[in-house]
Amino acid sequence: MGALRWFSLVFFIWLTCGSAHAERRVALVIGNSAYKSVPRLANPANDADLVGSMFKKAGFDWIEIKTDLNATEMRKALRDFGGRAREAEVAVIYYAGHGIELEGTNYLIPTDAALDTDSDVLDETVALDRALFAVEPAKQLRLIILDACRDNPFAKTMKRTVAARAVGRGLAKVEPTSPNTMIAFAAKAGSTASDGDAKNSPFAAALVERLPTPGLDLRKAFGFVRDDVLKNTSYKQEPYVYGSLGGNDVPLVPAKPTGTGPQASPDDAIRRDYELALQIGTREVWSAFLARYPDGFYASLAKGQLSRIAAEDARAAAADKARQAEEEKARLASERARKAEQDKAAAAAKAAEDARLAAEKAKQIEEAKAAAAEQRRKEAEADAAKALADKQAAEKALADKLASDKAAAELAAKQATEKQAAVAAEQKVAAVAPTTTPPAMSPQEGTKLVQSELRRVGCLNAAADGDWNASSQRSLTLFNKYAGMTFDTKLASFDVLDAIKAKPGRVCPLVCDHGFKADGDACVKIACRAGYRVNGDNECEKVQDKKPVATRDEAKRDQERRQTESAPTKQQASGQIFCDMQGCRPVPKGCQLEYRGGIGNGAVHASGTSNPCR
Repeated sequence: MGALRWFSLVFFIWLTCGSAHAERRVALVIGNSAYKSVPRLANPANDADLVGSMFKKAGFDWIEIKTDLNATEMRKALRDFGGRAREAEVAVIYYAGHGIELEGTNYLIPTDAALDTDSDVLDETVALDRALFAVEPAKQLRLIILDACRDNPFAKTMKRTVAARAVGRGLAKVEPTSPNTMIAFAAKAGSTASDGDAKNSPFAAALVERLPTPGLDLRKAFGFVRDDVLKNTSYKQEPYVYGSLGGNDVPLVPAKPTGTGPQASPDDAIRRDYELALQIGTREVWSAFLARYPDGFYASLAKGQLSRIAAEDARAAAADKARQAEEEKARLASERARKAEQDKAAAAAKAAEDARLAAEKAKQIEEAKAAAAEQRRKEAEADAAKALADKQAAEKALADKLASDKAAAELAAKQATEKQAAVAAEQKVAAVAPTTTPPAMSPQEGTKLVQSELRRVGCLNAAADGDWNASSQRSLTLFNKYAGMTFDTKLASFDVLDAIKAKPGRVCPLVCDHGFKADGDACVKIACRAGYRVNGDNECEKVQDKKPVATRDEAKRDQERRQTESAPTKQQASGQIFCDMQGCRPVPKGCQLEYRGGIGNGAVHASGTSNPCR
């Protein structure tokens, strides 16, 4: 057995030594289809198999194909691939599945992600930067291919913990910082890709058609991929490449060297290697054989040998799994009670976390309200300080002006006195010189200031026109009355101005015109209901009906009625009718009929009556 192991190791080293000094190329292929929280994707697993086969046909030294990975498995696969990339010239990662962009950062979504809230993205997904970190050790080319720009179902149900947090459609633009690094998207940043109606996506089909071309520069190859996808999707999907390479061509598959003479058939060497591998018959040897010869007749035979070994391993694994199932059954029976306690503790922990999040949200709301209130307070204090400063500046300016006017008046008075004294000395005539002169501010301006202040304290309703008339004098009388002052109402002096300015608010009560009433600091019109009007006391009273005025015709009728009543009474009829040969006529009142015949049709016939009136 020891000799067999030693022989297997020697054969493995012999198979791999041919490419040890050549350019070493490694690739990691991931396809996630079976998502647990959203509907299954049809293409990613198929696309991963297709692209992985392309890398094998392209002669890559190491290829690993992974499908339906959870978060832990994805992180482990990237970590292991980073170790492979340290010894490689070319490192490629292909990913097909769901991706998401959160505030400008791209994330790859494992199959076990739920993403109930936007904060779950950081815990349940794998950042694209983790894949860039894995390919960074490669010496010549670092390539990441993302077929993950699909319409994301997680974004439709995801709750936002912050309303302004952006969850994008598709993936965000990426600018690699490492040299010789390229990132190929199935669709331009911010847009989504189509899975198509076939077994594979349009992007994957174009990749396997264009990238393996020997000697074709990657930039040109991805240009052909772009053209193919645009054509196959009716120009709805446009692949995009980010990053840059140097001036030399960088093909994924080197150009084949041209032969100069007759060469031996490669099948002889392949057959000898196959026979040697058949003698050993281990999985490692067959894997090494297929890594060196991925295609052809002998490759198919080697795959059959691997399938046989896999079947034997599967049988042994099934037996071991059955044994483990029995052990697990016994273990679960003993741990069932503990599991119930764990579920209860997990539910309590979740309830506590929900309460914490609610409290945190309430705290943020209250902090925002407090900040807004503090801002309003600062603005109000600033406005009050500005108003006080403006008032103080105006009062200082007025005081300075009054002082200046007073000094000017005193100087003018002194000069006038000296001049008049000189004139008196020359003329020897005593004269009385004026002692005061009007100040620099005109009386009309001073009157306007006093009127403006009287309007402010509610004692004057007229405009401040500088005319100290009867209305202005009445307003100063009202001010004296309600402010307890005794100023002369005939003069608008500066002492009056200072006394009024010292009052911060209204002094005189609001007096409204007839038909208006006071409402706060304004007069509003008195409204009476229908049939009422405002009287002299500003109260609503009922409108009295007007007495009818006799017209000329009505006076004439009254006169005729009075004449009729004063005339002698005429003989009136009794209400009976008397009829004879001459006809019928009413019986006068006071007459008596004698009946000798019948009555017919409401009248007394002549043949039946006689002597109608005695």
